[in-house]
Amino acid sequence: MSDGDYTIHHERGPTRGRYFIRLAPGAEAEMTYSRSGDGPMIIDHTGVPPEFEGRGIALRLVKASVADARDQGFKITPVCPYVVVQFRRHPEWRDLLA
Repeated sequence: MSDGDYTIHHERGPTRGRYFIRLAPGAEAEMTYSRSGDGPMIIDHTGVPPEFEGRGIALRLVKASVADARDQGFKITPVCPYVVVQFRRHPEWRDLLA
């Protein structure tokens, strides 16, 4: 799989969800969150298998949630340290912070 072939999937439950990319058989990158009603998306975890680190995969997951927040009109509360750092690096996302 080349770096450009990543497909982002989104699973939603009543209060929890995740964005994920299938990287290889048995290997997934994921970003998990919780959300209650119309409240903010609280992103609590981002993980990429070590052999796939350094390819911008986690950032793709964050960008997918940012795009959804813009399209669907909700805010984001980053709790995951990686996502906190990405929001600091991307001042254009500040309007989405809860």
